[in-house]
Amino acid sequence: MVTCAALALAPAGIPSASAEGCPDVEVVFARGTFEPPGVGGIGQAFADQLRAQPQLGGKSVDVYAVNYPASLNFSTAADGVIDASNRVRDMAARCPATKMVLGGYSQGAAVVGYVTADKIPDGYVAPDGITGPMAPEIAKHVAAVALFGKPSNGFLNSIDRSAPPITVGALYAAKTIDQCVPDDPICSPTGGDQGAHQAYADNGMTAQAADFAAQKVATVTPANAPSP
Repeated sequence: MVTCAALALAPAGIPSASAEGCPDVEVVFARGTFEPPGVGGIGQAFADQLRAQPQLGGKSVDVYAVNYPASLNFSTAADGVIDASNRVRDMAARCPATKMVLGGYSQGAAVVGYVTADKIPDGYVAPDGITGPMAPEIAKHVAAVALFGKPSNGFLNSIDRSAPPITVGALYAAKTIDQCVPDDPICSPTGGDQGAHQAYADNGMTAQAADFAAQKVATVTPANAPSP
């Protein structure tokens, strides 16, 4: 779940480098509402299934949990937008050969969906710390995007009528898998089963998304990667 204050666009400032190592693949995942800090159950299932994909051929896979409250205080989803954008920009600069996979569940799917935005919608005032979309060249470092139970526009309007729609940007659309259980009322306008919102790991959708992401990782060469 999300609010208008959570428009996912790049924050101001330049991320600092660190001595941290660079994996072959990094999953940047935002958990759903009320899940404890970390990547949550859906995120853990997705990351575990991605690591097990044969297409990766033993590549190292690290996971970064987006740091934000994931609470019913929807305005704090903007914290996730800022944190996720900072991480993506930092990894692109510090680890150019690392292929990133962005993912999110429920409110986290909104956060990650907004991170790919092409622009700030006309008339929308972005929260403090968010100045505009990530630079186009950042997209070259993102191999795939996996969204689970992303809030529909109708659901967003039921929370906050000023919330902007979640529109995956043009540079990310072809490498995005957007999973929605038909009975899930958070993502489906016709959904009516609250339990369906919890079903993504059990019904095979996280495994399907992991296969999709692994295929993208196996075929995409990130910008500025060293030559073989």
